[in-house]
Amino acid sequence: MTALSKEEVEYIAELAKLALTDEEKERFRGQLSAILDYAERLQSLDTSDIPPTASVLPVTTVMRQDVVRPGLPREQLLANTESKEDGMFRVDVVLED
Repeated sequence: MTALSKEEVEYIAELAKLALTDEEKERFRGQLSAILDYAERLQSLDTSDIPPTASVLPVTTVMRQDVVRPGLPREQLLANTESKEDGMFRVDVVLED
């Protein structure tokens, strides 16, 4: 097991700008050590026959096809506004010259 020292955990916390209590340092020391052990185990696996992969899930899109279809009539769109002019929404000036 690759156990991190308390000083190493303090250094990592300093890099992350974290103020940790002694209890937190000890807890993170165990957790970070376990992560490093797991990464070390993964390094020992033979992955030469496995192609590089960006995702293990199939690539699917959740976007619908862009299909042209009729919209609402202009009168219906403008029915609930009091600010309209020449068949368009009337808005206050946001930027001036």
